Parts: sequence; structure tokens; C-alpha cells
Amino acid sequence: MNNSEIIISGNHLELTDALKNAVYTKCERLFTHEDRIQRLRVELGCDIISTSERELWAKGHIEINGKPMIVREVSDDLYKSIDLMVEKLDRKLRRRSRLIRVKRKTTKQIDLPATLPKVPA
Repeated sequence: MNNSEIIISGNHLELTDALKNAVYTKCERLFTHEDRIQRLRVELGCDIISTSERELWAKGHIEINGKPMIVREVSDDLYKSIDLMVEKLDRKLRRRSRLIRVKRKTTKQIDLPATLPKVPA
């Protein structure tokens, strides 16, 4: 895995080295499942609901061939949000690879509208 493939940004939040290392270590397993990931963007943020409450969220974008995968997780602990986000992205990647494998292995019957000419023996 190359760290340049992971982009981490913060929204109303200061990114510490501990947060960055947590994201890098958790996201390593995503690259082991799928080697065609072009880029992984992780946004970490904080939304203040009231003076005493706040929501910490993690949002992950996987840029891959086809439709990109976007997941958002909200909780009261940022590390918990990161864990849940990575689990959701992992499930999506495994489901995508399973569907591609099933689609590749199934055969389709072709209906020909006309009858084939017979070859004289």
C-alpha cells in the first residue's frame, strides 16, 4: 500500500498524528481486498448540535473503476466512526468483487431468430 493513495482531510477538526495513523492502519485492509482502488479519500469532521452535544463523523470515498463507493458513519467517538466506516467499505468491496465473480462465471443462453443452414455432407 502506498500512503499517497489515501487522502485525509478534516472538517472543523484538527488532524493529529494519532488520527492519521489510525486511518492508515485501518484502511490497509481495504487495499488487500481490492488492488484496483485508485484513491481513498477520508474526511473526518465534527458537527456541533448544541452547546453540550457534538457529532463526530467519518466519511470515506473509494474511487474505483465504475461507480464510486461513499460511506458516512456518525458516532460520539471518532475512532469508533473510523472503525465503522472501514467495516462498511470492506463489506461493499467484498460484495462488489463477489458480484463481479458471479457475473463472470454465469453463462447466458443466446437465442438466434433464424434457423442455421445445414451443411451438406
